[in-house]
Amino acid sequence: MSEQLPQGWRRVSLSEVTSSCLGKMLDRQKHKSGKALPYLRNQNVRWFSVDDSDLLEMYFEDGELERYGLRQGDVLICEGGEPGRAAIWDGRTSDMKFQKALHRVRPHATLLPEWLVYRLWHDAQAGRLSSYFTGTTIKHFTGTSLARYELPLPPLNEQRRIVAKLEALQARSRRAREALGAVPPLLEKLRQSILAAAFRGDLTKDWRAKNKDVEPASKLLERMRTERRKKWEQAELAKMKAKGKPPTDDKWKAKYKEPAPVETGGLAELPDGWCWVSIETAGDVLLGRRRAAQEYVAGQDGRVMRPYVRVANVKEDRLELTDVLEMPFNDVELSLYRLLPGDIILSEGQSPELVGQSAVFEGGVEDLCIQATVHRFRAYLSGTTSAFAQLVFLSHLHSGVFMRASSLTTNIAHLTSERLKPLPFPLPPIAEQSEIVRRVREVLERTNSVATLVKQLRAEERTLSAATLAKAFRGELVPQDMGDEAAAPKPSTNGSGASGLRRERAREPKVSHVV
Repeated sequence: MSEQLPQGWRRVSLSEVTSSCLGKMLDRQKHKSGKALPYLRNQNVRWFSVDDSDLLEMYFEDGELERYGLRQGDVLICEGGEPGRAAIWDGRTSDMKFQKALHRVRPHATLLPEWLVYRLWHDAQAGRLSSYFTGTTIKHFTGTSLARYELPLPPLNEQRRIVAKLEALQARSRRAREALGAVPPLLEKLRQSILAAAFRGDLTKDWRAKNKDVEPASKLLERMRTERRKKWEQAELAKMKAKGKPPTDDKWKAKYKEPAPVETGGLAELPDGWCWVSIETAGDVLLGRRRAAQEYVAGQDGRVMRPYVRVANVKEDRLELTDVLEMPFNDVELSLYRLLPGDIILSEGQSPELVGQSAVFEGGVEDLCIQATVHRFRAYLSGTTSAFAQLVFLSHLHSGVFMRASSLTTNIAHLTSERLKPLPFPLPPIAEQSEIVRRVREVLERTNSVATLVKQLRAEERTLSAATLAKAFRGELVPQDMGDEAAAPKPSTNGSGASGLRRERAREPKVSHVV
């Protein structure tokens, strides 16, 4: 149902109140004569603004200069890309031309160019503009569709009042958006600074002053090394027995290798009682099982379909397990790849800025396993809490440690086990770990609350902007003036009204309509 128009308004098609022209087709082989001039293309036209910082040139013959020329007040509308995106040319360059990806629409005297751009934007936001597009995968706003595009036309003076009000409100909205847009980078800086302070020991300096008798991390490290060797020996013994070759002596134990010490050059100086270790010293790192190999068939070798975590399930500091896939695992594979509460999952392959995103598995999904796009980190000792290790990984994510350690293939960064395991891991005493977690989490919860509020305010601003435009096009934004000449005046012989409009059109340069 068409919207009901206020008194004095009328509904018009764009061809009734404008003349329009599609830009010149670029053909470097054919067009090598004439005058080389700058031209606008699709990417130069943004909503409400024209970006002329990246201009190209092509040749225009004398007979094309007027046809493809621009005047101040012309409206440029994108034919493809984001069809309908529009801006007003402000005349900043006298010899600017335009290419075939753009329509130039020249409003007649009864239509303000600002009114047209606001209406296009309103219809684009509401999804109505797409009904004029052609094409399936690639959409186009053709000249024929542009000609029949309908919009409400108020009296000219009322257009001016509405546009003035809209521009004032949009200026306020723009300032609000800019203010809200400045908040997320500030929150990110706060997260980075609080995490950096936590793992330099600055955050708990006062705590250490009051708790001088805690066990140093060096003692914890000794137990971690003992536990690491014990788990390695258990795994190696199981492998030999599975092959039917149980050991007859302990010589095989000499194959065990301690992780290389962390190179501390460039790392922060840690407080007394702390020490630097590698990630593989703090916990066992395991890459998930590769997916859908032909030999992995449900029912074969006792394999049963099990749920698994893939990189799409791992977000920053949280798991999304509403969309979990399955693949077959036998009992041996299940024991190796099954997640336990407290395990941390890290993405192995991601976009560079997101590689190494991690989250703690809290349980809740039975026999949940891991796939080869993610790593599992399992602390060797319960004293090295998952909550603390997760904060270390968040710090590495936000400071770029994971990104710098990754290898890049096309647009995907890979944080392989070989690159992940030797990365530095700050190790405080167990008691201080708990205090660090408590303090950091308090700050992070506050920043997350602010970030959520910013998202809500942004959504409300968009809703308010849409509501404001809707009011404008219902004629409710500013009071009507009954003294305004109606947008559909009766024919007149005194140069005004419809007859005057026809004469005004006749005086305009002839510009062919888009075809």
